[in-house]
Amino acid sequence: MDDVKQLVTAIKQKQLKPIYFLMGEEPYYIDKISEFIERTVLDPSERGFNQMVLYGRDTSIEDIVANAKRFPMMAEHQVVIVKEAQDLSRTIEKLVDYAKNPQPSTVLVVNYKYKKIDKRKTLYKTLKKTGVIFESKKLYENQVADWIRRVLAPKNYSITPKAAQMLVEFLGTDLSKINNELEKLQIILPKDTQITPEAIEENIGISKDYNNFELRKAIGDKNVVKAHKIVHYFAENPKDNPMVVTVSLLFNFFSQLLHYHGLQDKSPRHVAAALKINPYFVNEYTAAAANYPMRKVSAVIAVLRDFDVKSKGVGAHAVSQGDLLKELLFRIIN
Repeated sequence: MDDVKQLVTAIKQKQLKPIYFLMGEEPYYIDKISEFIERTVLDPSERGFNQMVLYGRDTSIEDIVANAKRFPMMAEHQVVIVKEAQDLSRTIEKLVDYAKNPQPSTVLVVNYKYKKIDKRKTLYKTLKKTGVIFESKKLYENQVADWIRRVLAPKNYSITPKAAQMLVEFLGTDLSKINNELEKLQIILPKDTQITPEAIEENIGISKDYNNFELRKAIGDKNVVKAHKIVHYFAENPKDNPMVVTVSLLFNFFSQLLHYHGLQDKSPRHVAAALKINPYFVNEYTAAAANYPMRKVSAVIAVLRDFDVKSKGVGAHAVSQGDLLKELLFRIIN
């Protein structure tokens, strides 16, 4: 995120580079930087003649270079944006000749999503010298809650740890989806509001009581009644609560619990750092560790591996998701 801020600040100050090659697995920042350049480099009156958007599927490297070599009309710069440039992956190295001697008055923006160019090849090395290469890396799941807080803070919103975790567990690590939901909440809720699980449930439709976060906690506490209620809810609403996601999240939880058992220093600060979790959730792991000794945790992980295969339809074609979940719950808790 610091790299993004530095890049945006430089563009605001008109410290422009002739090429911005935006690549990587996480499309959110690629889109944001590209949109920022599209909105800010040229004045509205200059865009008609000096701003062009091309799409990788419908163009070629030769076309891109031809457009990039044009001179701007009644403006200092022209902007050429290539969206979905990953569709040109087979020929992208042909851009190297232009990259060696780019048109100074052109700002060429290449959106190369979900992929990276080979850092050993000439194009990458040339772009490092004459332009900007920005790699947008996918966040790990344990980093997304902090990302949510950082996105909300400048907009005068905060969020509870549980509410942030609900978003992560429901939407995964797709920053664009999460940001869309956050923007909806910012329209509905006044500034200086703390986003709570209740707000998530009311406005996004994620149940604050029947979700994977609550199931994990109920299992960790060995709260059999609550865990069965959640599993029953999942069985009644399988599309919103796919078993493959539940199994994956439980597997991650028990893997972290195994790590917890191996820690010599079990102080809250050390546990949070070692497991890469919010300190708010340390008590949950402490309680679960008391209920599940290391040997039991190892056995549960083996069970979860088995049910991961079953949740994907291997060896369990005639068994419903609800019945599989109930069997899984029994095998974990007993």
